[in-house]
Amino acid sequence: MYTCAFCTKHSCRTGDIKNAPQNCPCRETEMLETIKKRYQDPKVAKIAYQSALVESGGYGRKTRLEEIIDFANRCEFRKLGVAFCIGLSKEAKIFCSILRDHGFEVSSVICKNGSVPKEFLGIQDCQKNHPGAYEPMCNPVGQAAFLNQEKTDLNIMLGLCVGHDSLFIKYSDAPVTVFAVKDRVLAHNPLGAIYMADSYYKDKLYRKEK
Repeated sequence: MYTCAFCTKHSCRTGDIKNAPQNCPCRETEMLETIKKRYQDPKVAKIAYQSALVESGGYGRKTRLEEIIDFANRCEFRKLGVAFCIGLSKEAKIFCSILRDHGFEVSSVICKNGSVPKEFLGIQDCQKNHPGAYEPMCNPVGQAAFLNQEKTDLNIMLGLCVGHDSLFIKYSDAPVTVFAVKDRVLAHNPLGAIYMADSYYKDKLYRKEK
């Protein structure tokens, strides 16, 4: 079992593999050689190389929006897809207009595409957000399919629900990055829960008393 989240040595950062924990991935030399071979794929190598340049070029200076634009330009991605939540329609419109202003061809597909009723999934009326009303399901597989049809170079997620984002990534032909994630309670800043995990949210997040 790997436990990088609890590591205090961070040998991966220092290069001091000799003193790395016994379960450190850095010790998996045979597996790492196999992994490194995957970077020999030209498409993978290009994304990895340009990502490193985006990181160093914008570190602490550029917003994520600016970094996405930088990344797409560096990788020569011209056709961008945006898969967004209907609850963030206003944000999606502004986001797409900015991308278009930078010369990208942008296709955007909303989560409720196809207007497939939730009953299709076996959802009962009492299980809906608004019982008694027509409620279409989120359709991330559809979002991926429509953007695949557009042959996008890069797809960007904006506010897809937990789980729906997993399906979108699974079915997207193009590489996927994230502009923003949804957290209605914390103004779409899910790390807020982490920052309050030892204070206001302690009893809510931990099942056992710390």
